[in-house]
Amino acid sequence: MENIAYYNGRISSIEEMMIPMNERSSYFGDGVYDAMFTVERVPLQLDDHLRRFYRSAKRIEIEVLMPFDELRAMVLDFCRRVDSPDQMVYVQATRGVGMRGHAYRFAGGTPSLWVWVKPDVLDPMDRDYRCITMEDTRYLHCDIKTLNLLPSVIYTQRAEEAGCDETILHRGERVTECAHSNVHILRDGALKTAPCDNLILPGITRAHRIAQCREMGIPVIEEPFTVQEMMEADEVFFTSASALCCRIREIDGRSVAWAEALSEVEALKAAVSR
Repeated sequence: MENIAYYNGRISSIEEMMIPMNERSSYFGDGVYDAMFTVERVPLQLDDHLRRFYRSAKRIEIEVLMPFDELRAMVLDFCRRVDSPDQMVYVQATRGVGMRGHAYRFAGGTPSLWVWVKPDVLDPMDRDYRCITMEDTRYLHCDIKTLNLLPSVIYTQRAEEAGCDETILHRGERVTECAHSNVHILRDGALKTAPCDNLILPGITRAHRIAQCREMGIPVIEEPFTVQEMMEADEVFFTSASALCCRIREIDGRSVAWAEALSEVEALKAAVSR
């Protein structure tokens, strides 16, 4: 089948699935989600993503009624049933269905569970990316992967309008993360990345890249870094479930250090060839 979706016990295509008007996610974004991609129908870091999903739900007092192993089995089954081997997997839990009202008591008492799988591919890692920077005006619980994504929508729109791929966020001088990815710098042979506090989402791909660095003997510094440090870094890159590891060539119209050096070498080669 082309795609497949689940909502509170019903299974259909995404296009055929109907959601009640009183779903609290529609009014308040009252829920959490997680997403991952597949390679040959195998979800990347599935257990890590599901553990974060259950953890996020617990943080906002939503109980995911389906046990971990059962949800895991459903995801794997859906991946086998979709025609394309390259897929995006999405899971979501909301506080449920009930008459509109801000307090929890207005919810129906039974949380909702959403799952879907559709064809999609990872962002390419064999090209360089361009970014802009913007002030991070989101709330102070960015470590919870909630449905409240309006700021990310705006940041992504601004990047697109600037002809760029991603927006790097900062609170004052401190770089936090991107609109939908984690950002990191390389300086003097070490990886520097923001700590997992309440200002960033603890990325699954971030954690795996850090582990790989440590396996290869590359020093890892989990400390805040500034916009100026980023602009003076040897390299800058971002990581996410959809873009495993992507190198940034340009920020706010300015080439980062490695790109500037590459341009100088290319110019020198061109001059010599003439």
